[in-house]
Amino acid sequence: MTIKKIVSGGQTGADRAALDFAIEYGVAHGGWVPEGRKAEDGSVPMRYSLQEMSGGDYADRTAKNVLDSDGTLIISHGELTGGSLLTWTLSKKHGKPVLHVDMVKLIAFDAAIDIHEWIDLHEVEVLNVAGPRASKDPKIYKTVRNVLETVFHIDIIANTMPGTAMQFSRGKGAPGMDDGFPRTVEQAVAFLMNYLSSMEKMRIASAKKENLQDFSEVLKKPLGFESGNPELVLNCQKIAGLSGSDMDAAGASMVILRIFWEKLRNVGHLRVVR
Repeated sequence: MTIKKIVSGGQTGADRAALDFAIEYGVAHGGWVPEGRKAEDGSVPMRYSLQEMSGGDYADRTAKNVLDSDGTLIISHGELTGGSLLTWTLSKKHGKPVLHVDMVKLIAFDAAIDIHEWIDLHEVEVLNVAGPRASKDPKIYKTVRNVLETVFHIDIIANTMPGTAMQFSRGKGAPGMDDGFPRTVEQAVAFLMNYLSSMEKMRIASAKKENLQDFSEVLKKPLGFESGNPELVLNCQKIAGLSGSDMDAAGASMVILRIFWEKLRNVGHLRVVR
């Protein structure tokens, strides 16, 4: 996935969620706005680098953003109406790739998988993002940010798996260890990076930090916690700064999961041309 630019119309809700995402993640952004930077809350803030259409209205700017992009992503809660439906219609009329993601039917992770595949399939470099305004759907801003951030993390995992500190083959354990189990947190993180499937890594990276305990069972067998692995438990205890306390396998799993989660979310970068 190679995204050079994110385009949107500057309206409240989905449009600004896409623009704020682009700004935060260092992706170039742009797009067209109606004359006078008109928006439902008054005017589109100047922090967004958008072009004003001379004499244009909402429909004109919608058409221009569709035409100036390689593909349009529309995110909504439910069926398309109003400007979102117009965006879909114009995309079809002009033969431009368009994807509608209905978040009533999908969770963010599954939606992000679909979006990532669609972007790759159509080689979208300039992505137009559209959806309802805030007054029509107060939850759409948060939803769009969440979905785009999940796409970002999926792209990291899909494209930056090489280069970990140690290389293991899936299912073969760690080299140089009689039982194949890692003995340190560093070894465990590198082992998991290569042992787990891309789908498993995507699910962990997309999880909220407070929900990481949901994945602790995934670690028990590959890291040797079923048979104890006291050396790894002791190293986790040391890393956690609990040298004077006892740590069980569950606590050790959480230490490793938090570090692994951070690595998945921070290693590499979205392949953006800036």
